[in-house]
Amino acid sequence: MKYSFIGKGIQVTENMKDRFTAKMGRLERILPENADIHATFGQVKNNYTVEVVVPLQKRTLRAAVSSVDVFTAIDEIVDKIDIQMVKYKDRLKKKSRKDHSFLHEYETTFKEEDVSDEVRSAIKKIKRFALKPMDPEEAVMEMDLLGHDFFMFRNSNTDEINVVYSRKDGEYGLIEPEL
Repeated sequence: MKYSFIGKGIQVTENMKDRFTAKMGRLERILPENADIHATFGQVKNNYTVEVVVPLQKRTLRAAVSSVDVFTAIDEIVDKIDIQMVKYKDRLKKKSRKDHSFLHEYETTFKEEDVSDEVRSAIKKIKRFALKPMDPEEAVMEMDLLGHDFFMFRNSNTDEINVVYSRKDGEYGLIEPEL
C-alpha cells in the first residue's frame, strides 16, 4: 500500500504518520496490495479532522472524522474505512454471484487468499475424535448421554461412517452415505 499525507493548517508529524500506517496495516488483509491511500489532516482551533480517500478499481472509499485528539481521530477513521471495505467486499461478492459482470471487479480488487480466509472464518472450531464402531442404537444412546443433536460413528454392521440425529418430532434419524 502506498500512503500520501497532506496537512491543512497542521504539520503532519512522523508520530501521526506512524500511527496511521500502523492502524491501516490491519486492513492489508482486505485492501488490494497496490492500494493508494490519501490521508488529509486538518486542524481548526482545537478540533482535528482526518479525511481518508481510497481509490479502488471502479469505486472510491471516503471517510472523514473530527475529534479533539488527532490520534483518536486516526483510530476512528481506520474503523470507518474498515467497515466500508467489508461492506463493499460483501456487496460485491453477493452481486458477483447473481451477475457475472461484477465477478471480474471482485477478483481483481481482492486477493485470492481472501476467499479462503472467509471460509476459515466461518469455521470457528475443528474437532477431531476417533470413530468407534457401534450400531445405530448405541450411537443414539451416546448422543443422548453427550446432550448433542447429532452423533457421527462407524456403523459396526456396514463399516461405514453414519450420523444419527434428533428430529424435531422427538424421533431419531440415521444418515447413511450412498456411494
